[in-house]
Amino acid sequence: MSTVQKLLIVGGVAGGASAAARGRRLNEAAQIIVFERGPYVSFANCGLPYHLGGEIAERESLLLHTPESLTARFGLDVRVNSEVLSIDRQAKTIRVHNRQTGETYDESYDALILAPGAAPIRPPLPGLDNPRVFTLRTVPDLDRLMNAMTSTVKHVTVVGAGFIGLETVEALRHRGLAASLIERAPQVLTPLDAEMTTPLAATLQAHGVELLLGESLLSVVDGEQLTLQLESGHQLSTDLVVLAIGVKPENQLAREAGLEIGTTGGVLVNSHQQTSDTSIYAVGDAVEVLHTVNGKSVLLPLAGPANRQGRIAADTIFGRAASYRGSQGTAICKVFDLTAASTGLNERSLQAAEIPYQKLYLHGNDHASYYPGATMISLKVLFDPASGKLLGAQAVGEKGVDKRIDVLAVALQAGMTIDDLAEMELSYAPPYGAAKDPLNLVGMAAQNLQSGLLALINPEQLANELGHVQLIDVREPEEIASGQIAGARNIPLSQLRELSQLLDTSKPVVVYCMVGLRGYIAQRHLSQLGFQVRSLNGGYKTWQMWNMSQHQRV
Repeated sequence: MSTVQKLLIVGGVAGGASAAARGRRLNEAAQIIVFERGPYVSFANCGLPYHLGGEIAERESLLLHTPESLTARFGLDVRVNSEVLSIDRQAKTIRVHNRQTGETYDESYDALILAPGAAPIRPPLPGLDNPRVFTLRTVPDLDRLMNAMTSTVKHVTVVGAGFIGLETVEALRHRGLAASLIERAPQVLTPLDAEMTTPLAATLQAHGVELLLGESLLSVVDGEQLTLQLESGHQLSTDLVVLAIGVKPENQLAREAGLEIGTTGGVLVNSHQQTSDTSIYAVGDAVEVLHTVNGKSVLLPLAGPANRQGRIAADTIFGRAASYRGSQGTAICKVFDLTAASTGLNERSLQAAEIPYQKLYLHGNDHASYYPGATMISLKVLFDPASGKLLGAQAVGEKGVDKRIDVLAVALQAGMTIDDLAEMELSYAPPYGAAKDPLNLVGMAAQNLQSGLLALINPEQLANELGHVQLIDVREPEEIASGQIAGARNIPLSQLRELSQLLDTSKPVVVYCMVGLRGYIAQRHLSQLGFQVRSLNGGYKTWQMWNMSQHQRV
């Protein structure tokens, strides 16, 4: 039974507010005090770009709870505009500064939860202290940015093409503003592999966003307009700048208290969210977590994990058995008419960790093709070549991406294999899916691959072997008008049986169609005739995506 009578929580929003509410549900008698440095204790920071763009019309919709509502519902003592300056671990007290009155006082605790979150990264570059350079992390950040968007503002530049950067640049276009997007990496949205992001880059440009990939901001020069100096030598004129280049854990309070900090810079905690001081817990964006796929320490500033960690910390404090399982980084992002999502590790991370993997691409419709409105989902699944265990997945499309990634996220957490996907019994009716869902199909393709029925070549391998293989495009002639791989010979699948004698049996063959199915059929036919033949993984669609990823750097 818990002996905690007084719980202090530093920080609200996701982790802190969840811990406070859970703590009260478990213990009605305990004194629970929440300290929030800013004016808002519980707000939807993930919703900020959508209010900026007008999809969320009312600013008040972002304010999930007020101090008054938390007091009325849970009997919490909520103190906003209250900054915690230090922790005295020996005395078990914190020092608090009331930012409105200027008062400084000490508050004792039996247990302490740190949920200070993370702060936007502002690199030490000349001009970033300019008042026309903004971040978008809190409601006051949003207010300042929107107040700056006067009628004279025509162009805004966003630096960073991660989740917040992409959502912000879309919001700016919804407001009718010209927008540029600068990203140091040669792709947008780095949790996905480069080829999977090429549809996102294309849709950004189609919606009027100037996309500058492989570019770094060097300085901001003041003037009637801001002048942005880029590493390439390129200069860009803009009215406002929004920095969205990532966040760093707010670890200063923990560090100064002598708590152990992990290798990533996040506060080190155990599976119960305890820090190196057993009376102090930490949750949310300030802590490092173990990635469930490779077991390495990572920073994953996501709202879902923060909420769960807050609940687990409160459970532990009040005597309930609870452990955090780790994170796998499941995330999703809307980019105009497209959705991109991922779970687990991407290909680059697997290579860096030296984890063996195989990959499969599949391009399938979100629902039955004969029912109106079907759109394509591009899916990439990574798995262990020996056990078939899922390692990661990515998907991009207009509809149905969330459903597939969420199913794959559950499968990955459950330790399921790629073979298990083939046997998944998923809901089906023509408006919602197909009798063979794309997840079933990728599982079936994996079974064929592992049994030797399917032999694949990946786009990067084909690029190295062009000129050394017989490359056969098995699409119909009218299909190749939109493009073809250089050096390919068109022999439609419908004619392959009668024309296969034209091929050289002594030279390797690579076959492809648009998305892979007909390529597989052609590969099976030719392999049984004695040819050494492979099918292009994901067909011409994947080749296009991969080829674009090689050329989308400025």
